Amino acid sequence: MIATRFVRHLLVTAGVVAVLSCGRSVPLAPDSGGGAPNGGLLDGSPQVGLLRCSPLPYDSVTQTIGPGGGTLSVGPYSLSIPAGALSAAVTITAVAPSDTVNQVRFFPEGLTFASPASLTMSYANCDALSQLEPKQIAYTTDALAILALLPSVDVLSQQQVTGQLQHFSTYAVAW
Repeated sequence: MIATRFVRHLLVTAGVVAVLSCGRSVPLAPDSGGGAPNGGLLDGSPQVGLLRCSPLPYDSVTQTIGPGGGTLSVGPYSLSIPAGALSAAVTITAVAPSDTVNQVRFFPEGLTFASPASLTMSYANCDALSQLEPKQIAYTTDALAILALLPSVDVLSQQQVTGQLQHFSTYAVAW
């Protein structure tokens, strides 16, 4: 009788875990030819993944921002650079590819800031099941492997997440 209860408990627990993880299975990165995974951090931290989304139209914008700071918008994403973050005027390009992962790439790659810039990314076009998880901005490789998670604030009611970045690279919405 005790063995039967134990087995029943084990089966129920396994079923609950399977159902709960169903909407969170590691999202697949679009095939970029590199075959790099997009889930998990390189340091062995708990599993995270990039949000699976319906593709948005491609967008690209180039703008010069100087020591006074400024805001650059590309697609549903916005980068706010505070005054003093740049010591000179810089021509910045932001590219938002049409993809199943909400991502944005900034150029010149590697540009650093004296104080953090704020990147706000929408996830309104993403998988509804994944929207229950807290979102963060992820610093990724070009193949969308997650390198680090940025300090981020998720505003569920607006379906937007804002992260603080110190340099230019590729960023995506993660859960």
